[in-house]
Amino acid sequence: MSKINPEHVKSVIKIINQGPFFMHIGMRITELDKGYSKVIASIGQKHMNPFGSLHGGVFSSVIDTAAYWSAYCDLQEDQGAVTIDLKIDLLSPVFDKEVIVIGKRIKSGKTLCLTEAQMLSENGKILAYGTSKLMITHKQTIDDAVDYISAEKLPNKFLRRAYDF
Repeated sequence: MSKINPEHVKSVIKIINQGPFFMHIGMRITELDKGYSKVIASIGQKHMNPFGSLHGGVFSSVIDTAAYWSAYCDLQEDQGAVTIDLKIDLLSPVFDKEVIVIGKRIKSGKTLCLTEAQMLSENGKILAYGTSKLMITHKQTIDDAVDYISAEKLPNKFLRRAYDF
């Protein structure tokens, strides 16, 4: 298997974090690797339900994001993915100012990928857990995000070995 290019990962994180929904929600990817992602979300008044705790839609959005991006580094350069199923278990109300969400790829095949994510409080308590099924496709690729954000062309996703040339 090819090794992921760290410069590509840095560029992807920068581009994705500039997305309008990411900025609206107040979340950002901080780490991205094969089968792994870390998302941090800043929680404010706009994220709360009428009872003063985090709205379920925010739980879902941030868990979907971490689960999705945990699969990214396993995709080929011309592949993308779309969420086709998302299941969330809300385990505790959230009153924290920031949450950490860790996404992990469980299994990846030719057309489907199963991922999971855990939302943690600032002191490490599990707040929510979710699983996501992704359909691997040749649509919604990182190049589409580059075009949408009007970003510079990305470095190659995978490092080339000397004998690949």
